[in-house]
Amino acid sequence: KTVAAINHLIKSAIECGKEEPRFAYIAPTYGQAKRVAWDYLTKFTRPLDATHNISELRADFWGRRISLYGSDNPDSLRGQYFDGVILDEIGDQDPKIWNEIIRPALADRLGWCMFVGTPKGRNHFADLRDRAEETEDWTLLEFKASETKILAQSELDSARKEMGDDKYNQEFECSFNAAVEGSYYGQIINTIEEKGHITRIERDDLCRSFVAWDLGMGDSTCLWVAQLVGKEVRLIDCVENHGQGLEWYVRWLQDNDYARWEQFLPHDVEVRELGTGRSRKEVLMEAGLNITVAPRLSVADGIQAVRRLLPRCWFDPKTKPGLDALRNYRREHDEKRNVFYEKPLHDWASHYADSFRYLAISLDEGTDSWSSKLPNNVQWVV
Repeated sequence: KTVAAINHLIKSAIECGKEEPRFAYIAPTYGQAKRVAWDYLTKFTRPLDATHNISELRADFWGRRISLYGSDNPDSLRGQYFDGVILDEIGDQDPKIWNEIIRPALADRLGWCMFVGTPKGRNHFADLRDRAEETEDWTLLEFKASETKILAQSELDSARKEMGDDKYNQEFECSFNAAVEGSYYGQIINTIEEKGHITRIERDDLCRSFVAWDLGMGDSTCLWVAQLVGKEVRLIDCVENHGQGLEWYVRWLQDNDYARWEQFLPHDVEVRELGTGRSRKEVLMEAGLNITVAPRLSVADGIQAVRRLLPRCWFDPKTKPGLDALRNYRREHDEKRNVFYEKPLHDWASHYADSFRYLAISLDEGTDSWSSKLPNNVQWVV
């Protein structure tokens, strides 16, 4: 599919009649773009007498330009225009790349975008696939191995035996139902979805309510909003942003009437900044927030806490960006040795997953002691 993608870009560039056309191939990482697509780009543009710039991963010919990028550096894509873009392995990329960067960059040139990839669970790629099937000005091309007949049936049967049904259907039959390989929570989320735990949830201000934070410094900050009703943990909202100060998140909480709820924050919220001599905890408390610092546990213990919590969770559709991130939160993979490390992969899904981890460990610690925090005139009724 990479060969087809690169040749489609070349063909579109040749046929484009606009002034100084620009086209792009975007992989999940810059290294992946260079490793997977650069040799194809140079090979297929060489007959066009293209000039190749390896330091910028671009080919220039006939006043046209095709560049390779990685979505792990979104700032490299800002402020540009494109006549056509291919987003490869879109399921591994932050969905904001399309909505916030690529879509606006195509608008004034009336450009096109192609989403390419292998299914990896019911994530934003699955949503794009369904949209292409239902929307008039989109096109869906789906190539199942059982229908293309490119591979012999004996080879497909052997692959299914070695890989198992889930992995085989994902890789060969374009199935979005299998959990993401190496995912920490994918199978659990598939199970609770089958049980109907993803549904519209009405806010209940009479129950205990929380906001869990993952704080970023020059990185994304994420918030999960949860309510506890009996043993059910109801996730009613979430938000992610980057490049914003704490006042942006405080304002978001105030605008949605979440500011009076208990706020779970990671232990580094107490670290004092050298420039001001104040901690972010002090800043947030001055803004009127009720801060609880999450217990300091290892990432592995936090992941286990999330696994214990998820079967009790219900998710409002409003939390879909966070839920997609939880589905895609997975172990780091060594492609050369084809093994998974124990540590999580740090990518677009990490921030929501870290925030949810702080929620889980805080609830783990606090559940047994909540009754002691109730006013004297309040009693549990069982």
